[in-house]
Amino acid sequence: MSIHPDIATLTDLTASANQAVSVTNQDAVFQVLQDSVLRLWDVVNQLSSVQPPKRDRYRVSIFGSARLLPDTPLYLGVQQLASELTLMGCDIVTGGGPGLMQAANEGSVMADPADRTKSIGIRVNLDFEQETNPFVEEVYFHRSFFSRLHHFVLLSDAFVVVPGGLGTTLEAMMVWQLLQVRQLHNTPFLLIGEMWADLVLWAKQYMLSTEVPLISPNDLLIPECMDTFEAAIARLQTAHAQWLAATETS
Repeated sequence: MSIHPDIATLTDLTASANQAVSVTNQDAVFQVLQDSVLRLWDVVNQLSSVQPPKRDRYRVSIFGSARLLPDTPLYLGVQQLASELTLMGCDIVTGGGPGLMQAANEGSVMADPADRTKSIGIRVNLDFEQETNPFVEEVYFHRSFFSRLHHFVLLSDAFVVVPGGLGTTLEAMMVWQLLQVRQLHNTPFLLIGEMWADLVLWAKQYMLSTEVPLISPNDLLIPECMDTFEAAIARLQTAHAQWLAATETS
């Protein structure tokens, strides 16, 4: 009788559980814990391979600083960006916190009084983390950055990165690498602002223009650096139209 690999894994887990290990045997306890964690990761990896169903609306994730205050030029710019995308029929996805995340969620809600689209926040539980901003209509909570970042990838059809700190940089680099290794395909990755153009120049200097190149020249073509929100809107209008056309023919 053949056993499906998943069932075989469960059988192994059951067998291991039936073999008593004394808590005083630290090496054996450590081995059990290590084996259990690795098996759990196998389950997580299998679940992660399941793709979500095709969406009714195009979704754009906007990554940016939690520290920018309302009514500042950058806040208003992100707010307008999200409003324009919402008027196109897009859902807006952010980290759900204050600052430029709030600007994006606020812009989404302002442009959608009939509630035809969604303003989404993907949060992470931290002791010092701020509350979810009041413009999030649909919120998800994660205990780790790892699962949260993966959730962004599952939900999003495009990524826009506006000025931010270490958290924003982490999000940007994750998307960049996933596009590099082709875990993401044909997904717009837009970097708005001088700081991100400088990051790409830094990568060119220290990763490509070296005696032994650490990346491929094509890797530097993945992020689309832009100076203005208007340029990002125009790029996403094109991407959204292509997505709609593909959706209608599938």
